[in-house]
Amino acid sequence: QYPLQLIIGSRFRCDDGLTFCLLAKNREGYAAISDLITRARMRAPKGEYQLRRSDLEHGVADSLCIWLPDEESAPDIADALWLNARFAGNCAVAITNTLLADDRARQRNLAAIADELQIPAIATNAALMHSRNLKPLHDVMTAIRLNTTVAAAGWQLQANGERHLRPIATLQRLFAPQWLDNSVQLAARCQFSLDELRYEYPRELVPEGETPSSWLRTLTLRGVATRYPGNDADTDAARQKCLSLIEQELALIAELRYEAFFLTVHDLVVFARERGILCQGRGSAANSAVCYCLGITEVDPGRMEVLFGRFISKERNEPPDIDVDFEHQRREEVIQYIYTKYGRHRAALAATVICYRSRSAIRDVGKALGIEASQIDALSRAIAWWDKSSDMQTRLQEAGLNPDSPISRQYLELVNAISGKPRHLSQHVGGFVIARDQLSRMVPVENASMPNRSVIQWDKDDLEALGLLKVDVLALGMLTAIRLTLDHLNGFHGWQMRVADIPKEDPATYEMICRADTVGVFQIESRAQMSMLPRLKPKRFYDLVIEVAIVRPGPIQGGMVHPYLRRKQGLEPVTYPSKAVEKVLERTLGVSIFQEQVMKIAEVAAGFTPGEADLLRRVMAAWKRKGGLEPFRDKLINGMLQRGYDAQYAESLYKQIQGFGEYGFPESHAASFALLAYVSAWLKCHHPAAFVCGLLNAWPMGFYTPSQLIQDLRRHDVVVRAVDVTASDWLCTLERRDDGTPALRLGLRFSKHLTEAAAMRLVAARRHAPFTDIADLTRRAELSSRDIAALASADALAALSHNRRDAHWQALGLQRRSTLFADVQSDGVSARLRAPSEGEDIANDYTHLGFSLRRHPLALLRSRLQRSCTATDLEALPDGSQVRASGLVTCRQRPGTASGVVFVTLEDETGNINVVVWSHLVERQRRELIGASLLTVLGRIEKQSGVTHLIAEKLVNDSHLLGNLDTQSRDFH
Repeated sequence: QYPLQLIIGSRFRCDDGLTFCLLAKNREGYAAISDLITRARMRAPKGEYQLRRSDLEHGVADSLCIWLPDEESAPDIADALWLNARFAGNCAVAITNTLLADDRARQRNLAAIADELQIPAIATNAALMHSRNLKPLHDVMTAIRLNTTVAAAGWQLQANGERHLRPIATLQRLFAPQWLDNSVQLAARCQFSLDELRYEYPRELVPEGETPSSWLRTLTLRGVATRYPGNDADTDAARQKCLSLIEQELALIAELRYEAFFLTVHDLVVFARERGILCQGRGSAANSAVCYCLGITEVDPGRMEVLFGRFISKERNEPPDIDVDFEHQRREEVIQYIYTKYGRHRAALAATVICYRSRSAIRDVGKALGIEASQIDALSRAIAWWDKSSDMQTRLQEAGLNPDSPISRQYLELVNAISGKPRHLSQHVGGFVIARDQLSRMVPVENASMPNRSVIQWDKDDLEALGLLKVDVLALGMLTAIRLTLDHLNGFHGWQMRVADIPKEDPATYEMICRADTVGVFQIESRAQMSMLPRLKPKRFYDLVIEVAIVRPGPIQGGMVHPYLRRKQGLEPVTYPSKAVEKVLERTLGVSIFQEQVMKIAEVAAGFTPGEADLLRRVMAAWKRKGGLEPFRDKLINGMLQRGYDAQYAESLYKQIQGFGEYGFPESHAASFALLAYVSAWLKCHHPAAFVCGLLNAWPMGFYTPSQLIQDLRRHDVVVRAVDVTASDWLCTLERRDDGTPALRLGLRFSKHLTEAAAMRLVAARRHAPFTDIADLTRRAELSSRDIAALASADALAALSHNRRDAHWQALGLQRRSTLFADVQSDGVSARLRAPSEGEDIANDYTHLGFSLRRHPLALLRSRLQRSCTATDLEALPDGSQVRASGLVTCRQRPGTASGVVFVTLEDETGNINVVVWSHLVERQRRELIGASLLTVLGRIEKQSGVTHLIAEKLVNDSHLLGNLDTQSRDFH
């Protein structure tokens, strides 16, 4: 409505207090200001900057400088003289009027300085908010920034609410006409637009004598020879299909000049593989034959349908997006390779804006208002992610606050006002920007919180809007776990197995998957996936691709899950409205499951071009937030009607597109993840000890805690051995049993508060000679009192003591001996303390290890649980049985597609119990549902397709029975 020009600039404060604003006149001015910001930021820790007057000694090219005199003291003409000498002809004095008592006198002084130096005086609002009524919110945000309360902030708060955007008529009353005219004239000199920013790719990836296009072709064709060895009919057909796709892709890549982007990502993948770092591309990039032949992705376009338009399109005309996952424990090696290769001046990570959500808003605003910390904690715990603003008064009352008091009402208003607004700038998970020359002339760069990292100041979405290249160097824990598992297997058996050596389409693996025996398996380990597996019954790889994609909000909201299952089970016929649609949907039995299918149907059935189909996908992904789907509805339905399709089918397809929303999975992405799902499932099926060893050594990662992984492994009859200073390494290891099979030895890393350095000294000392007692261990491993106490608490000293209490007693008696007494021996006399009870030992295990190899806590409490059934009992009971069951809460989930239903997983000594809590019960028994660690459920058994659920009718919080047992649950992730 008001086409205002965006003026780019920044406010600066030198270390001696000199304050000014720089505005960019043109592209060169923008680059100079951006570079100045970078220099100041890179001198200081994240969130701070250090600017010296020497940085401005020669001015800042093509920039306008506005002097901002210190409001707390009289204006110093020396500062104006200094700035004017460096910005001759480009300097101005800012005059404000916030209706304070001394504003008129201050204006006269500044106007006199401007006249004396013959530089313009300009009128400015010095605005901090767009509306006066936001003053309370500004005060709260100031207090948050200063880490204090509003009451204690005092003079650091604005004196009034006048620093807001004021109407022209008001400005004309407050400022001299000449000052206003000077402001307009100054603004007119700023002609820079962000549209002038142009990304340029790195140069050094192309050898002498080659062009980016020729070198990309060479590398791609080399990859074809590697990917398709042999001359059998199937390989020849796949090779020819791939070559045809490559020619089409290379032509479009050359036209859009994206060759260097592919070469950049290929270089990273080559680096990782040369160092034995597992990596795999995913997302839309898996729709590319070029990416497959370069080794970036693993989805074979010769044997699967791919849609390059999902990855790159001429109509979209923006850089492609290639996500590459690397082992999460070794990704830093790849990141540092980028910094080393291109330099910190050319490469930096993207940023992401973190906005306030309910709990962070409650905590920060509460602290700023001076509310008691205990009440803030209680309110924060009572809030669930699905709560609406109208629920907050009830939550306030539950937290002990009077919802009708003025402070509570203001608290709620401010929490609602700040929610959704930026909280801080964080580091993107792995998006790198790499420039041809100096990155800081394109975007400001600052130090990251982590050492040896730098971050640009723009959000990842800003990069896309401006067409800047971002290479996503992502971390994936499962890749680490797979590599570690193979290392354990190869070390134990003397093999040299690689991922490529894992047999394809193994029946035993698919049989295990169909039983939903998938704890720890990538992507198909969640509660929802486990419920789907016995119904979908994957028997081949493509079934696994569908399984990964179908348990998603998109297919669920689009009403595609049940039709697919009915057709898969032969309960309804598979039909197609035309041969063209059949070709698109035949592999998914006539049901649209993937984004690529929706795009392809739009092409073949409604006449969309590939670029228009991709625009449909993009609008489809954001229509709930931004709208804009209606124009595509008319084109889609009219196009289908013109081509003879039934109106009902056309309308149903449109509704499916609406259901997909931003949650639809691309087939290429599902295929990439399905590859890892199969590999991890095969390892679990055939080598469970090594697999869990890899998972535990890669932890933290995945869906399950170490306790759950260990319990699942023991249910598979694998021996798990305790953390023990006489046998454990820092990481978990495999030990050979008498029958030659592996047992899992838990590592010292699970002993809380034990440092890795202390553990490594312990292991090194043990290699020289076994430990004779705790004193010998302490002396030779040079352990501190904290280290030895941590080992005693974890019961890792059991082999050197009578019991946990005895170990603690001995640890208390030990002090680091000086070298004078290092050889003095103990007299061997020690007190024999009563051993802890089994319950005490279990509680200590959970507190100091996070798990226990002793009996499950529910086994001890079974007699006190009033005839509660076990997980095994529930499996044996018939459908519809009324039962009572109890267990430790390990997981709570509330999917956005479940209409308010909460799914709870309980764990007892025999296994897991899947509980369904309908929305009406969620609200009625919210405290029990959210607050219980030990939950008893009264309800009805429901069995369907081999899956057992307990439908809750009443919830009881029995957490008091646990005493001081410390358990954790994974809630609402």
